[in-house]
Amino acid sequence: MQATEKQLQLIEAATTREKRRLRSRENIGVRIGRVLNKYKVGKHYQIEITDDGLTATRNQDRLSQEAALDGFYIIRTNVSEEQFASDEVVGAYKRLSLIERAFRSLKTMDLKVRPIFHRLSDRVRAHVLLCALSYYVEWHMRRALAPMLFDDDDKASAEAARPNSVSPAQRSESAERKARTKRTTDDTPVHSFQSLLADLATLTKNTVTFGSQTLQMLTGL
Repeated sequence: MQATEKQLQLIEAATTREKRRLRSRENIGVRIGRVLNKYKVGKHYQIEITDDGLTATRNQDRLSQEAALDGFYIIRTNVSEEQFASDEVVGAYKRLSLIERAFRSLKTMDLKVRPIFHRLSDRVRAHVLLCALSYYVEWHMRRALAPMLFDDDDKASAEAARPNSVSPAQRSESAERKARTKRTTDDTPVHSFQSLLADLATLTKNTVTFGSQTLQMLTGL
């Protein structure tokens, strides 16, 4: 608010200067709009604009309402308390980050669902379906291969270390050790999911038959 008021004072001074004075309700309004959009606190001010100047005062009623809610964060749900306790409601809300991470993986990081170069609607739907199925495979891979990834493979311990669901999420000792040493418990390099895929791409699985004997062989490129 101090930064906003400083800019508003500069605009007010521009309406009273001797040279190139800022005039007209429209021009003054444009300048004020830029300031309010930058700092996002316009709701706390009562502003009157004329052709020759402006008057800006703090909206004390609104500020009092905001002050009364400082430090409070409320999550509402239509699920009954018998189904979800308060901690479970908070946990469910925080798990929305998993959905955001999935969309980020789909659209940019791993699967790159966009851009879509198809024009026919059935082909677009097929493209999105394939990407969704690919993410489903990735989700299973991350769970199965968590010990060799930087992902936390001991989330139960991490949850047990949290005082409650409102406090910041904790990482398990296993995840901290992997991040610190860059090695797994088997003393192999820890991978990101992308580097693991690149490493797996160098392997091929061959079926070799010797007479009546058949065996599988992994070979590197």
